[in-house]
Amino acid sequence: MYLAPLNYDMFFKKVFSDERISKRFLEDFLDVTIEEFEMLKGKHRITDDASVVEFDFRCKIDNSYVIIDMQQWYKQDIIQRFYVYHAVNTGLQLESLPLKYMTVESAPGQARKIKDYKSLEPVLTLIWMAVDQLGFSYDYVGYIMTPEAVLDFIKKEKLWHNANIVELIEERNRILEMAENNTKELGFLGKNRLVFALQHNIVKNKKLEKYVRWFEFAEKTRHGNNKKEDFQEYEGDEIFLEMMKRLNREDLKEEDFVYIEKEKEFWEGVERFERGIYKEAFGIGLKEGIKEGIKEGLKEGEKKGLKEGKQEGIAEGILTVARAMKENKVDSDVIMKTTGLAREVIETL
Repeated sequence: MYLAPLNYDMFFKKVFSDERISKRFLEDFLDVTIEEFEMLKGKHRITDDASVVEFDFRCKIDNSYVIIDMQQWYKQDIIQRFYVYHAVNTGLQLESLPLKYMTVESAPGQARKIKDYKSLEPVLTLIWMAVDQLGFSYDYVGYIMTPEAVLDFIKKEKLWHNANIVELIEERNRILEMAENNTKELGFLGKNRLVFALQHNIVKNKKLEKYVRWFEFAEKTRHGNNKKEDFQEYEGDEIFLEMMKRLNREDLKEEDFVYIEKEKEFWEGVERFERGIYKEAFGIGLKEGIKEGIKEGLKEGEKKGLKEGKQEGIAEGILTVARAMKENKVDSDVIMKTTGLAREVIETL
């Protein structure tokens, strides 16, 4: 191992604690130039029972609050959890909201101090998904708050099958007018974004975007036998050189290596547990499920007395396993390796 895995929380925080690195990553991913940048603490107590929410990284750029969180392997609760993080990222601004005086018309000369919520700024929650693709083939998927009518418009099949283009345009204009209504700053809602960046897809898709290098770098560090020559392309970039310095094996302590081994074992255990969803589908383990499918296929074939029947039954057993895996968002590469099916077949399931 030449470099420690960037996707592990401890090393992610170690790298992104450098303001230049985190600022450059956000500029490359968002394709913007950041004028103002401020690092913020990531650990907060937020409820009466002192539960703690801890972000991997939090900062303020220009007029937005940003958190980045690294997500390993497959977990079932990530959507709800990161929605909470997203909401907390807004709620934490209450700590620094200025006060304003509100006059009371019914009581001249009296005023009350209240928080000025107009000072709230949009938040960006960026979830760096190291493995899980969430069932998408895109590089990243973003969500914002928009009027419900926007989604209704897209889903209204009757409207889209209507040959009357004038009616379609009129409906679109009505929706646009609603979406662009900024009365009392309604547009603030759409400025808040929850984005899932899908490392596996980014590396596979290899688009000509600045952010791709970051995810390819992270993917290379995931391999335990990574070598110095794997990172030659990054040596001319001072930001990546700093990252490599912070992850270099030679600078790691004994406890760092212990951490890596424990994390590797832990996340592999989580992965096995999460993929235990096969048991829900079959009431048995994965290998047993495939065997059971083949066995049932053979029985069916014997009934038909045909060689084709056996083959048909075996194939159906394997397809059943593949469907269950795909429905539970298992990576296509894992399905291919497990079942022997071609990617094209898996994509049509």
